[in-house]
Amino acid sequence: MASSKELIRITEKYGAHNYHPLPVVISKAKGIWVWDVEGKKYLDMLSAYSAVNQGHRHPAVLKALKDQMERVTLTSRAFHNDKLGPFLQKLCKVSQMEVALPMNTGAEAVETAIKLARKWGYEVKRVPKNKAEIIVCAENFHGRTSTIVGFSTDPDAYTGFGPAMPGFKIIPYDDTKALENAITKNTVGFLVEPIQGEAGVKVPAKGYLAKVKQICRKHNVLFIADEVQTGFCRTGKWFCWQHENAKPDIMIVGKALGGGVYPVSAILSSWNIMKVIKPGQHGSTFGGNPLACAVGTAALDVLAQEKLDVRSQQLGEYFRSQLGKIKTKKIKDIRGKGLLTGMELHTSAGKARPYCLKMKEMGMLAKDTHEQTIRFAPPLVITKKEVDWAIKVIAKALEG
Repeated sequence: MASSKELIRITEKYGAHNYHPLPVVISKAKGIWVWDVEGKKYLDMLSAYSAVNQGHRHPAVLKALKDQMERVTLTSRAFHNDKLGPFLQKLCKVSQMEVALPMNTGAEAVETAIKLARKWGYEVKRVPKNKAEIIVCAENFHGRTSTIVGFSTDPDAYTGFGPAMPGFKIIPYDDTKALENAITKNTVGFLVEPIQGEAGVKVPAKGYLAKVKQICRKHNVLFIADEVQTGFCRTGKWFCWQHENAKPDIMIVGKALGGGVYPVSAILSSWNIMKVIKPGQHGSTFGGNPLACAVGTAALDVLAQEKLDVRSQQLGEYFRSQLGKIKTKKIKDIRGKGLLTGMELHTSAGKARPYCLKMKEMGMLAKDTHEQTIRFAPPLVITKKEVDWAIKVIAKALEG
């Protein structure tokens, strides 16, 4: 087998340079651990941006995948398949929603939510044609499509990809007064991350989501929660909105719904809202395919059976408490919920990436975001003993 150095060289020669990954080439994974082509073992503290909450290659998820591959993998939605109904029923039950619309990737699900909110705005709220507005937050990350990057405030995301699609209004995050002031008679939705992941794991003030829901209801605006990264037990609850009982009108899910082996996403809502989508008005060849449904069902079962919400809550609090005990002046802030944590460094400590490279050399993989912050989001199957080992690695990386 080619060496890591050679594989990186080939990738950089033939692959677009739209990522700047750490210099590690993973060839095997199991649970919370991954191995490079030379056989070196690493603790995965990113979980593919929270897509591997159940751990890499969970046996139950793999079994569901293999069993379904022996039967049927794709039918398109031109026909029914025997896995779709039971999967959507289970997904609606765990999310406390009435109806789901399945897609593949998180970005596709966000696009679907935007379309649904606009159509509801025109048909139910009676907003004038092509005047619907959706409010979003500064420093948001909802995906990479041309529509979504048009309402990003990150220059790397939007520069060179204009013109931006109209109909979006940007306000500060964690600012309910700004939300209320931004709403007009043409506002159909407020799209927000319960915790801003890519922005550096920014956790809003306590009560923010509950107040957001109250404001949206008062003004007949749809509260749209993007739980692609925070959903499925990542923050210590099945969904982050449950910390404040702030159930959204539309919820967007993805990542861990595919158990780390297959892209599965969806939006969830009530029939009162979803009914505006009629046959032929939205769809996906692969969305809701039997392989995705089998994998998604197993992914949900693992989360429930292994009580990964409870594990995430307990170990997340423990992890942050231990981070806070590290003797260093380099840490500016530690924030998060469950096993989603951001450790922000003082600018005097330098950028975060060199520390990630140090951790990589010591056998742990974490990723920098927004230059000064390191995000820690291990698979939820991690143990207390493994958390303690991770703390030692982080402490050593911060030395000097």
